Amino acid sequence: MKEYRIGIIMNGVTGRMGTNQHLMRSIVEIIRQGGVKLSEEETIIPDPVLVGRNEAKLEKLAEMSGISSYTTNLEDTFSDKHNKIYFDAQTTGRRYDAVKKAITAGMHIYCEKPAAISSGQALELYQLCLRHDIKSGVVQDKLWLPGIIKLKRLIEDHFFGRILSVRGEFGYWVFEGHRIPSQRPSWNYRKEDDGGIIVDMLCHWRYLLDNLFGKVRSVSCLGATHIKERVDEHGQTYQCTAEDAAYSTFMLDGGIIVQFNSSWTTRVRRDDLLTLHVDGTEGSAVAGLRKCFVQSYDNTPRPVWNPDVEQPIRFLDNWTEVAAGEEHDNAFKIQWELFLKHVMQDDPFPWNLMEGAKGIQLAEKGLESWEKRRWIDIPDLDYIE
Repeated sequence: MKEYRIGIIMNGVTGRMGTNQHLMRSIVEIIRQGGVKLSEEETIIPDPVLVGRNEAKLEKLAEMSGISSYTTNLEDTFSDKHNKIYFDAQTTGRRYDAVKKAITAGMHIYCEKPAAISSGQALELYQLCLRHDIKSGVVQDKLWLPGIIKLKRLIEDHFFGRILSVRGEFGYWVFEGHRIPSQRPSWNYRKEDDGGIIVDMLCHWRYLLDNLFGKVRSVSCLGATHIKERVDEHGQTYQCTAEDAAYSTFMLDGGIIVQFNSSWTTRVRRDDLLTLHVDGTEGSAVAGLRKCFVQSYDNTPRPVWNPDVEQPIRFLDNWTEVAAGEEHDNAFKIQWELFLKHVMQDDPFPWNLMEGAKGIQLAEKGLESWEKRRWIDIPDLDYIE
């Protein structure tokens, strides 16, 4: 077996998402499984160097992951010819400058979303990649969740007939920290630190909707800061300046209407933290992170409105779970493997910085809709090849 060892600069992996999903559950697991197979005779072995601002955190992370190489000097990693990929999981405000330096240093780019603080910045980075013949990718993990994969197959099999509408519910209660510690970073609730659920989640909804149902053409969005005061990681009280909930409606190609609630101030009474309820002329489905349930036209009950008696229909009984089928790997790991193949042998990888810019664009238009209290159209992004 011929091994191709590829150096990956992993910047910002001391954070929760970078540590858990990208380092431990993706890169470390890929190394443990013997790499990514290109063929029966060839495999890619990731060879990461961990980068961050806190050496003590890096040392602890290196011990936990078994990755011995780490540094606080990002510039040194760019000068090492072994390194071919730059990955960025820093806070959003730090991403643009670091990615731009990596591109000019000749690195292929893979980064968390949002790819920048504006769609204009993300487009600039995309065009810079084109000029330098650099490959790029942006994390769009939810496309590889088992529940979403099952939903996509239902669409491809024309289970729904004509799709009419989609209802998305995302979120859970994030503790404010007064009695129970918060389970999310405090910067999420400060606009000055690029926080806010609209920027965080509408980037996800853009690629989900575009890839599953059709292009997003317009948005109506209302944000809200329901919890005004929270407690940070150091026990200090702070005022929340970013929204913790967003109530959005999208119009897609083909007239599909999507309603999407995103909230860190809701208590869950549904199948999962994220659910998509799809209604079509021939059937409906409800997909979560891992499971998917369907109801065909023939299995649809025929209720009669009568609030004076107990409801005789057990509505949940009329739904059937989609069979599990094959085993599904971690969604972040799957996309990492696809990107490594894209870098090494030019396998298709459409989830680039342009797609990342589209996600930021939708968040920007959502914020504009909230400010202006009206529908906002989503134009095609202009760029120069």
